[in-house]
Amino acid sequence: MNRREVLGAIGVGAASLTALSARRASGDEGEHAHEPGNEHQECLKNCSECAKTCDHAFHHALLLLGEGKKIPARTVQLLGDCAKFCGLSACMIADHSQLMDHSCAACAEACKKTAEACEACDVEAVKRAVKTLRECEKSCRSMVASMRGEHHHAATTESKPSGLTRQ
Repeated sequence: MNRREVLGAIGVGAASLTALSARRASGDEGEHAHEPGNEHQECLKNCSECAKTCDHAFHHALLLLGEGKKIPARTVQLLGDCAKFCGLSACMIADHSQLMDHSCAACAEACKKTAEACEACDVEAVKRAVKTLRECEKSCRSMVASMRGEHHHAATTESKPSGLTRQ
């Protein structure tokens, strides 16, 4: 992974978190607190936290690699990729996207695979990410299960926001 790719990955994570922070500041995230069990809000919180944690561990691992420490490249790449999945899922949840169940299902798998790789790593900052990864995986799976059981898509596709037209 070259420097440009690393900076790009960090930039994507930062952009996702910035969008999420802006949405929180405007108060948009609390509008749909009526959702059963608040799985959406819990998942949004866990995905946001996991994106930050993965970005931190990714950056720390890169610094150690630069110092000559041996860290599995697969683990470092998984951390960077997982941060992107978590950031995407947080944005999809915040937007109440009709596709958020798909992004969260993928996020849960990414968190699972990344947690497994992090557990085998000798770097403490990377190992500390495991708990957050497992919490994110669990909340994503819970939210996806609740959405697929509620027929969420039918309710959201029937009403079309004003100002939008089909082309």
